[in-house]
Order: sequence, then C-alpha cells, then structure tokens
Amino acid sequence: MALAAPPALAGDGTTVAPNPGTVAGSGTAITGSGTTVPGSATTMAGSGTTDAGGTAVAKGAPRAVRKRRHRRRPPAVPPGAAPTTAPTPYVAPYTGPLYQETSEGQVVPYAPALPDGQMGASTGGLPVGVTADAKPDLLVPGSIGRIVHGIAAAPMSAPPQVQKMIWAGNRIVGLPYIYGGGHGSFTSPGYDCSGTVSYALHGAALLSTPMDSSEFESFGERGVGMWVTIFTNPEHAYMTVAGLRLDTSAADDPSNRQGPRWRPLRPSNAGFEVRHPEGL
Repeated sequence: MALAAPPALAGDGTTVAPNPGTVAGSGTAITGSGTTVPGSATTMAGSGTTDAGGTAVAKGAPRAVRKRRHRRRPPAVPPGAAPTTAPTPYVAPYTGPLYQETSEGQVVPYAPALPDGQMGASTGGLPVGVTADAKPDLLVPGSIGRIVHGIAAAPMSAPPQVQKMIWAGNRIVGLPYIYGGGHGSFTSPGYDCSGTVSYALHGAALLSTPMDSSEFESFGERGVGMWVTIFTNPEHAYMTVAGLRLDTSAADDPSNRQGPRWRPLRPSNAGFEVRHPEGL
C-alpha cells in the first residue's frame, strides 16, 4: 500500500496539508482543505468529485462519451412499387387475358401454338418444343407480370424498358447454370446468377458489359425500385421485375430446378444489398 508523504513546511514554519488526492495508509482520503473523508479508499483528485460507484472523476477531465450505434435502416419502399416478397411460394396459374407484341410492334391476342399438355411448369422452364428465338413477347393487363407456361408475360402498364427486360429474361429461361456463364459474352450456352441479371439488364439497354455480383453492389441506386430490384452480395445475385423473380437459385421455389428461371417471390430477401436501375 502506498504511504502518504509527510507534511511539508512552508517558509514561515506553518504546516501545508498534503496534496489533494493522496491516500493515507489507513485508506482515508485527504481533501483539498486537509480534512479527512472516512470510509473510502478511492483517490480523490483536487476539488474533483466521486461518482456513485466510488470512481474518482477529476475536475475538467474529459468524460467518456458513449457512441450510439445506429443500425442501417433498409431503404423505404416507394409507394406503388412492384412487390419483392410473397408470404408463400405458391403461384396461382394465370387464366386472364393474354396478348402478344408482334415484331412490328402491334399488340394482338395471343393464341398458344402448342397443346396444353406440352407446356412447361408454371414456376419456370421452357415450354416443350419452343426455342429461344420462338418465344413470344407476352403481355398481360395491369402492373404485375405473370408466369405463363414457364415464361413471363410483361405488364402492359410497365415502361418499355421493363417489358424488354422481361422478354430478354425469357430468352435464357431453361438454359443450364454454368459458373461464369454470360460474363465473357452476353451470348452463352448457360448462365450463372449475375450473368442472368446482366443479360436481362442488357436486353433493356441498361448494361453494356456483364457484371458480377460484387459489382452489382454499387450498381444504379440503393433501395427498392418501382419496377426492378436487384438483390446482391459477393456470393449471389438475383432480381425481381414487375413482381416476378428471375433467379438461378431454387431457394423458395418448389420446382427445385437450377439455372435461369422465373420463380416465386421469396418471403424475405435478407442478407443482400438492394439496388435498382436509376428511374426504375
């Protein structure tokens, strides 16, 4: 235990009290006036104070400031934005009116070229016997896209870029998953996750060079878009377009098929950076 220093003598012979803050051998603290404060072995500095826990706080000493950690809130969803989540993976078959945009830009009623028994599943896949070049550019009334025989029908009220994005996605639906596919060139026998997103964006003239999932973390603007939202992290990327999900992963998809496909919306998109093309 530290011992208190003996009182010093001033020039006139008077005794000067020990410096404030000295702790006597008995554990008694000495105040600035030379009086004792029993019951505490805590050093008291000058005219400073002691907190409730017995810890000395010197006068004028900077106080510790507790920094509040603000959690990064998810960006607000624009009013009227297309949905990006759904409580269940069930997609009801679409039975409403169906139209097709012709190569001349005319919108006409669509008549399926194949019998219903030869169509693919409603959660993704290529209609049997229909090649990529022969897939029709389908349209449905309203603002939400629909999956019809495995391919997506774009909503009539969507901007042209959104419609073209959906029709571009249709061209690669049913192709296999290939790691790195769609990165050396937009034309590929198969696509990976970010290659699929890149291809759809390229179809709408929104991307001139394929991007990987890490690069998509800084693409466009942050947050959910009105029509298009990209979910990305260093391991995976997918997108929702007009309420439809284009993804190579079968997560939350009862079909359990891999490769580029239109799939049910997920219950949650947690764990991903959220981006969208500017203006969409």
